[in-house]
This record gives sequence, structure tokens and C-alpha cells, in this order.
Amino acid sequence: QVQLVESGGGLVQPGGSLRLSCTASGRTFSGYAMGWFRQAPGKEREFVAGINWSGSKISYIDSMKGRFTISRDNAKNTMYLQVNSLKPEDTAVYYCAANPSDSSWNPAIVQYWGQGTQVTVSS
Repeated sequence: QVQLVESGGGLVQPGGSLRLSCTASGRTFSGYAMGWFRQAPGKEREFVAGINWSGSKISYIDSMKGRFTISRDNAKNTMYLQVNSLKPEDTAVYYCAANPSDSSWNPAIVQYWGQGTQVTVSS
């Protein structure tokens, strides 16, 4: 089992920034690919970014490239998502995910989920 806890969400004005964190416990953190998803009200959960176990392979949904940066620190069992130039349409619950492989980020096959952290972008 892997337990995931997100933090760092909150209310931010348009154009602002946040750094989300996901701390893992349980099985070896470095053995898992990690990812971020988000879900806005009334919408399906969507993939945001993923990173392989070593950090050498990173993927983003195209619409978020340049504004979002995913990273991980295996020594701290923690993954991060730096989100910049936030827009109201970025408002969502952001979820941390862990998978044995980064070959697919289909949410239906994600093995472990965190409980989510709310990000609200509003003036």
C-alpha cells in the first residue's frame, strides 16, 4: 500500500502561483511513477502531469506546458507541482497519483490516489 497526502492548495488570484506537494508513505516511493490530476466541478478527472521514478521522464498535458512544472525528491518521498500564471479555469481539486509504470496515465488504471487538495483561482 502507498498512502498519498497532498498539500499546498488554496485561494489565489489570477496570475498567481502555488506549489502543491504530495508526500508518500508505505512502499518505496522511488519504485513508483507519480502524477498529478485535477477535477473541476461537473467535469471528469483529467491528467495534468506525470514523472517517472527517477525524474528523467516527464509528461504534461499540452495546455499546461510552460505554466506547470512537476518534480520529485525521492529522498523526501515527495512530489511537487509548481503552478504559475494561474487562471480561473485552473480551479479544481488536484489529486496526486502513484503507478508502478508511467506508460499510461489513464485515471481508470491509477493504482493509488491521494485525497485531493482544492485550488481556487479567483479575484
